[in-house]
Amino acid sequence: MIEILNPSLLARAKDTGALVADILQTLKGRCSAGTNLLDIDRWAKAMIAEAGASSCYVDYAPSFGRGPFGHHICTAVNDAVLHARPYDHTLADGDLLTLDLAVSRRGTAADAAISFVVGDARPPESIAMIEATERALAAGIAAARPGARVGDISHAIGTVLGKAGYRINTEFGGHGIGSTMHQDPHVANTGRPGRGYTLRPGLLLALEPWVMADTAELVVDADGWTLRSATGCRTAHSEHTIAITEDGAEILTLPTPS
Repeated sequence: MIEILNPSLLARAKDTGALVADILQTLKGRCSAGTNLLDIDRWAKAMIAEAGASSCYVDYAPSFGRGPFGHHICTAVNDAVLHARPYDHTLADGDLLTLDLAVSRRGTAADAAISFVVGDARPPESIAMIEATERALAAGIAAARPGARVGDISHAIGTVLGKAGYRINTEFGGHGIGSTMHQDPHVANTGRPGRGYTLRPGLLLALEPWVMADTAELVVDADGWTLRSATGCRTAHSEHTIAITEDGAEILTLPTPS
């Protein structure tokens, strides 16, 4: 299903997107060496409930997962990259953490992810990998405009990631979003320009470049959900929900200005 949102629903989606971004930034500020992943999940649950929203993950049970996800946020540490279930694990200084959050409120969903290094350590390779996904995300957003095609976004993202030296996995990528979290079209993180669905005003997309330091191969954790790099290398992931407008792309998952 591909949804095109009317102006009323788009306004709601903007509010939902700001909520997602604000929660992610609050959680980032609370994360330090010694933080437990289950605490992050509890904090996210409380903030989502306080906002009158619901997590898109708790009851989520797609074909690639093992039963309902059962948590409110994805918490990927180091070699984990996607769909990472929180568990009883304490963060250490220098860990690379990705927080991925999708929330629904008033009939609209928004999805975003941020990667950052915990504590005071600044491992150069980890910082470079995070920055590569952020640049790729910016390139994908710049390519998203009415009349362009999904392949144009994929090509822009893939060009940045490829030039940075990363192998690109195409099993999982960006996606349409609207009244539900995961919709068509699929937005791969590499592709050929001029191919795929034609972008229209009112279309919402979640763009999410992600990479692994030295591989493109994933393995599934024993929990049946968490995807890790096959070599045990570190990973990074950046994501925004955007709306296609008459003038280009509008990022919906930006924090509320302070």
